[in-house]
Amino acid sequence: MDGGTAAPVAPAGGSAAAATGAAGPTPPADDPQWWRSAVIYQIYPRSFADGNGDGVGDLAGVRQHLPYLADLGVDAIWFTPWYASPLADGGYDVADYRSIHPAFGDLHEAEALISEALALGIRTIIDIVPNHVSDRHRWFQEALAAGPGSPERERFWFRPGRGVHRDEMPTSWPSNFSGDTWTRTTNADGTPGEWYLHLFSPQQPDLNWNHPDVRREHEDILRFWFDRGVAGVRIDSAALLVKDPALPEIPEHPAAGEHPNQDRDELHEIYRSWRTLADAYPGTRVLVGEIWLPDIERFALYLRPDELHTAFNFDFLARPWDADALRASIDETLAAHAPVHAPSTWVLSNHDVTRAVTRYGREDSSFAFAKKRKGTPTDLALGRRRARAAALLTSALPGSLYIYQGDELGLPEVEDLPDELREDPMHERSGGVDPGRDGCRVPLPWRGTTPPFGFSPEDASAAPWLPQPADWGDLSVQAQQSDPSSMLWLYRQALRIRRAEPALGDGPLTWLASPAGVLAFARGAAFVSVTNLSGAPVALPEHQAILLSSSPLVGGLLPPDSTAWLRTQRPTAGHLTT
Repeated sequence: MDGGTAAPVAPAGGSAAAATGAAGPTPPADDPQWWRSAVIYQIYPRSFADGNGDGVGDLAGVRQHLPYLADLGVDAIWFTPWYASPLADGGYDVADYRSIHPAFGDLHEAEALISEALALGIRTIIDIVPNHVSDRHRWFQEALAAGPGSPERERFWFRPGRGVHRDEMPTSWPSNFSGDTWTRTTNADGTPGEWYLHLFSPQQPDLNWNHPDVRREHEDILRFWFDRGVAGVRIDSAALLVKDPALPEIPEHPAAGEHPNQDRDELHEIYRSWRTLADAYPGTRVLVGEIWLPDIERFALYLRPDELHTAFNFDFLARPWDADALRASIDETLAAHAPVHAPSTWVLSNHDVTRAVTRYGREDSSFAFAKKRKGTPTDLALGRRRARAAALLTSALPGSLYIYQGDELGLPEVEDLPDELREDPMHERSGGVDPGRDGCRVPLPWRGTTPPFGFSPEDASAAPWLPQPADWGDLSVQAQQSDPSSMLWLYRQALRIRRAEPALGDGPLTWLASPAGVLAFARGAAFVSVTNLSGAPVALPEHQAILLSSSPLVGGLLPPDSTAWLRTQRPTAGHLTT
């Protein structure tokens, strides 16, 4: 789908915000710590719900289903980019931060959505993409037109090539999307020109965060949306913004802070200034970082009290379905967050990774981009049992919880999309080896037994932008909402209990003695969670009641690949046996 021509970017300094009218609603300030225990639902706008029948999800569709989200029990919704964009990378190539992509609606509708969600007790978090912009962005178009050595090019990373004929890339840095990280321009006279850096696709030129215009512009973008009532921002690729201006090659084993384009120490100054800006607004406006770092102690530095509020914990998501691996991830995560007094976040899926139902049904259930391959054998029944157990496990852990749209329905990855319909650049740039991320972005099924399953109105003029599997009727909201055995019912009950239990959300965790392959922990004095990842049923510790179980007990025992939540007055007294 072509996103169309984006509107020009308004100049920095607040004039665009002033031109759109009065400031939006203020998020409630009665609970300044709301973010520490929040349940946050991720919306991928193109695939949530289509309100106008053009086959593309939009803000009208989200507004229609806000009662569904309130009934599910979420505290906030996080939108992946909804801005004007050519959609070369699903909206992460932003052409204008101050306007909404016309396929999704307009700024007035975004403001209405924020207000309507708040009326239901749901805050709104939006995506900010500071590492790069679209090649259609006004700044980049000006840089191309201005030519080498111009001030306009200083906002990006334009460099002459290497070699006698300047026809070699300035660096050999690897790309996050496969392929090259530099693209050569063409001068006005038709001769080969300078190269520009893009850690992602060529349509996403990297910004130069050493330039004051870049810093001012992004602070103004934050003000623009905080003025409209958003409760926070999720920061895409938050550890990649700053580059070493010398553009050296990446050392074989870079020491902390020495990588030329990742996790550089100068980043912390940027986020401290953003935190000061956010804290100047009433109601806590949260900063959430997307940070992929192997060094968990370096990861935690971003969460010091004057920087980001939270960051995504991808370590847990990446681990296999194995008790020792998951416990190690939980322990390491909690230990790293403790010194900075930040809550952890827990997430099983998002718009970039293989859905949990599919991932947990594979022999290797860990996740890495390199393992997203076509034709991987999958046991979906096994994956669904494990995904149900994982949903309860993560919902009971300390901190905040993220739910990717459709995970509450148990949707699997759609792996048989026709190649000609795939839009993710990761597919093309890998030469078709990597199927890309479209399989976890297929539009949701809401009702009915045939596509589009209520995603679009009955009189829709177009089919959904990605085709839905014909057998998704049983996974629709309508089919699951009154079925006590369904994934949706499990999520609704889990979030209801989580909200009612004072010990859940942020707070301490106490591990209980358990046999190999079992994770058991107490939250407070009267709640215990037990997850059986072993191959045999296990007895539950002494308890007063079973609050919720991901699978029915068999002969009073918790079966493999299951989690149970227990009410108990003495959680540390019980020991588990096989």
